[in-house]
Amino acid sequence: MRKKVTIQDIADELGVSRNTVSKAINNGAGLADATRERILQKAVEMGYKQFSYFRTVSGIAAPPDFSREAGGGREIALLSGEFLSHSHFASPMLDSFQQEISELGYVMNTHRIREEHLKNRILPATFRPERAAAVLCIEVFDRPYAEMICALGLPTLFVDAPAFFGDAPLSADLLSMENASGIGKFVGEMVRRGKRRVGFVGNYRHCQSFFERYAAFRVAMLMNGAPVGEAQCVNSNEREEIREQIRNMSELPEVFVCANDFVALDVLQALRDIGKSVPEDAWLCGFDDSPESRLISPPLTTVHIHTQIMAFSAVQLLLSRIKEPNLDYRTIITQTDLIWRESAGGKPEDNQK
Repeated sequence: MRKKVTIQDIADELGVSRNTVSKAINNGAGLADATRERILQKAVEMGYKQFSYFRTVSGIAAPPDFSREAGGGREIALLSGEFLSHSHFASPMLDSFQQEISELGYVMNTHRIREEHLKNRILPATFRPERAAAVLCIEVFDRPYAEMICALGLPTLFVDAPAFFGDAPLSADLLSMENASGIGKFVGEMVRRGKRRVGFVGNYRHCQSFFERYAAFRVAMLMNGAPVGEAQCVNSNEREEIREQIRNMSELPEVFVCANDFVALDVLQALRDIGKSVPEDAWLCGFDDSPESRLISPPLTTVHIHTQIMAFSAVQLLLSRIKEPNLDYRTIITQTDLIWRESAGGKPEDNQK
């Protein structure tokens, strides 16, 4: 039986540390491009599990089933309900995804889902299902519309999905980031530091990831013996609603946990509007690790999404679904990491070593 290749095996082969290999595979910061490419190439050569189905760097032959000829110039259709700016976690993910599928002979075309499409349950005029080899859905959070896409019978992958409240699972594969551990760790640390008034901001019905982040917040508060102040939570993603509710709070939370970084930026501005500042008057945590999270003042504590790994996983899921359309539907959840910055008092003491 073939031995399973580990990160340590790759590190030993190249004479580098295990941490260096982990950074390269998980798209971590602080590595030279040449070092990252050398490590990824070695991972492919050795058959590391993450790269067992597809080509990741130039010069490495893809397995026969996923060769360039397999794509034949067919379309992988990206359906999206939002304009995916460079700040959105999906934008860098899609850059890697498009590069990978182009190496395998596919093309990616983007089709924007607008309000009239959702209202009338119609597909964008630019999207021709008969020309598509597969469908990739990002920011498609309307449940009936998502079910309509699934009914097309094409291999379909959702990156995140409509919030699940006891509905039947979608007839599609699902790719998601891990939403609970970073928030759980953050809330636990806040309580350890004596912060008991912790509020959540974001519409937990917006999508599955927002619901999971909200649920993680509530579970973490419960497990750490801290009550949830319902009046200190804002169930909205709308800037003006967030500002109004924060303005009308009789007592502000000591800490705001936000559904993503853009909600956190709205909270930051809402606090400034009433003469409060971060971190002096309240601490703040976002999610996504957007470029803005590093550039604002103070820099934002957040949860980092490994977009390159999400891209690799998306390729694996879609191509294997194209090859074997009758596979059971699968869910892949990719790693995330809590990033401590000044908006929440910086790193805990035990993380500063």
